[in-house]
Amino acid sequence: MAATDKLHLYEDGLPDSATNLWHFHGGLHLPGHKHLSSEQPIAACAAVDRYVIPLQQHIGVAGDLLVAKGERVLKGQMLTRPKTLISASVHAPVSGMIEDIGPQPVPHPSGISGTCITLLNDYEDEWVEHEPVAEHFTRMSSHQLRGLIQDAGIVGLGGAAFPSAMKETEIGIDTLIVNGVECEPYITCDDRLMRERAADIIEGVRIVAHIVKAKTCIIAIEDNKPEATAAMEAALNEDDNGLIRVKSVPTLYPSGGERQLIEVLTGEEVPSNGLPADIHVLCHNVATCYAVYRAVFRAEPLISRIVTITGHGVAQPRNLEVPIGTPIAACIEQCGGYSEDAVSLIMGGPMMGITLDNDRLPIIKACNCLLVTTADDLSLPSSEKHMPCIRCGLCVDVCPAKLLPQQLYWHSASRNLDRAIEYSLFDCIECGCCAYVCPSKIPLVQYYRFAKSEVWDQERQRKKADIARERHEHRVARLEKQQRERDERLRKKRDALKKNKVGRDVELDKKKAAIAEALARVQKKKADSGIEPKNTEQLTAEQQKKIREADLRRSGIKTRPADNTEQDNP
Repeated sequence: MAATDKLHLYEDGLPDSATNLWHFHGGLHLPGHKHLSSEQPIAACAAVDRYVIPLQQHIGVAGDLLVAKGERVLKGQMLTRPKTLISASVHAPVSGMIEDIGPQPVPHPSGISGTCITLLNDYEDEWVEHEPVAEHFTRMSSHQLRGLIQDAGIVGLGGAAFPSAMKETEIGIDTLIVNGVECEPYITCDDRLMRERAADIIEGVRIVAHIVKAKTCIIAIEDNKPEATAAMEAALNEDDNGLIRVKSVPTLYPSGGERQLIEVLTGEEVPSNGLPADIHVLCHNVATCYAVYRAVFRAEPLISRIVTITGHGVAQPRNLEVPIGTPIAACIEQCGGYSEDAVSLIMGGPMMGITLDNDRLPIIKACNCLLVTTADDLSLPSSEKHMPCIRCGLCVDVCPAKLLPQQLYWHSASRNLDRAIEYSLFDCIECGCCAYVCPSKIPLVQYYRFAKSEVWDQERQRKKADIARERHEHRVARLEKQQRERDERLRKKRDALKKNKVGRDVELDKKKAAIAEALARVQKKKADSGIEPKNTEQLTAEQQKKIREADLRRSGIKTRPADNTEQDNP
């Protein structure tokens, strides 16, 4: 298929008069390959001996650990408690013993490790005590239900894994959109879920609508899923109050993207660097609503999810309900194992999924698909070999975010991150349309992901530097304050000493003046009387001293006692 044959361009911004739907810019018609797994019913994944549960399975911060190594836990027991609103708890998928808590490899584009709980299965499936709320939820406040959803560890199950309770604010939400589009090729977990458990999904939608006080709810399903659409409409007809309606949307990738789906259904665009709540819209995945139903009606936390195991590289593709923490290898084995021509393992779809190095990694909440590809399967270009950009502009034509992918590529490749941000790097949804149509086979999305990670790393370093600078400034200010306080104490002490010294000098001067006056009076009195002592030179020093003291006593001046140790010269 030629690159230009892959394009399906609409005149965006205008509604379709037949369907009353709008069209987003760009997009692609892709071969679906959904038939590989969509015809088999959902099956339960077989139990395994060990489950590895990462503490970080969502956007935000990991929760506080509540268990210790060697402790026995029950099925559904909370293992971590959320720290903040942007956090989610994790729970035990089975009952058993905590074998280990420590770093282990987790599914991630960088192949990094994360703190994980290793749970040894005792095969008793003993549940923790739990009490469903059921139909009483209408008498609960939005705050109470959001707390219940957060404690249940529910996150967005469409792939983003954003904590659901954080999104469910009742302030200003007019429209609740339930995303059942599932536009990625190969993935059918939402399709099978809607076919088999439509009534439960509807109840979950009603719970979320009650929380956010939505005025209308739209369940959007791509028109290539007629069975799912019929099942959801039938579930509505049983108890429909007019709040919820099902809407079929055209099959066009990536119509399942949150921003693109909102534009298709409402004609409004989410602002750049904004959120759907800014235009009074909340978007949830159908699997997320099903998890909300289970949390409220069955008091079951999110300990399992539906996963599509598919691709021409697996023997028996199908959908499994998999406990969180199950090794990927166990899922592949239950589906017949790998075929001889299997070449790669992808978590997610071929357009937005991440390639995994091995199958010993655990299933996490964000894993909606395990795709085992062969050389002939649909996949994005690799970074091993590509030609220079020829500036054909095809990437611009198909970009659903109305970006300039070639400009982003040049600035990302040259690490000119400021310019990449100017070209709205973070508006890129990493859908892969640009890379899919690129005739030079440039792995454009990988460059964008690299640039984003570099910006995030710089931001983290900047925040660390800011914190270090603030700490240094606070320390300097503290030391300066302490020095000022010491200087002030010393100044006050010097002033007090100086004041005391001045007082003593004044007293001494007064005494000296009094003595001088007394001596002057004595001399004057002697002079006035005209009497001079005779033969005083013949007297001893002691006798002369006594005469002087007697003169002073007569004049009324007191003298100090004689110091016996003091000897006068003869």
